[in-house]
Amino acid sequence: MTDNSNPFEAMIAQYQDMAKAMNPALESFTPKGFEALWPTMPKDVMEMFFGNTVNKDGLDAKTRLLLTLAALTVLGAQGDAQIRMTVRHLLEAGAKKQEIVETIGQMSMFAGIPATTRAMEIAQGVMAENEDSDT
Repeated sequence: MTDNSNPFEAMIAQYQDMAKAMNPALESFTPKGFEALWPTMPKDVMEMFFGNTVNKDGLDAKTRLLLTLAALTVLGAQGDAQIRMTVRHLLEAGAKKQEIVETIGQMSMFAGIPATTRAMEIAQGVMAENEDSDT
């Protein structure tokens, strides 16, 4: 028996059916904007969780978040929501726009131009939103 359907699409359809059976409201769920539900942590909380609290001579929260942004850039479109959240956290942690842009740009050799461009567009959107909320 030969099945020419896409197994990934079949798996997604199966998961969607399971989610609908458990909660009918999930039928209209969309992940777009889902990251807006996660607030940005204050800088001192980020420093406690992601900074050098445990390892006093270790990396601070901003450096760890810049490394996270680099990794997410390489992931490409899989990391859109995570890139948005990480850029928001970076701004809260005191990162300069230039540091964010350079981190993404540095990954172009590894991620490729499409992934780098996508990450840059997302970051610019978050930075623009941040400017709007500051005024």
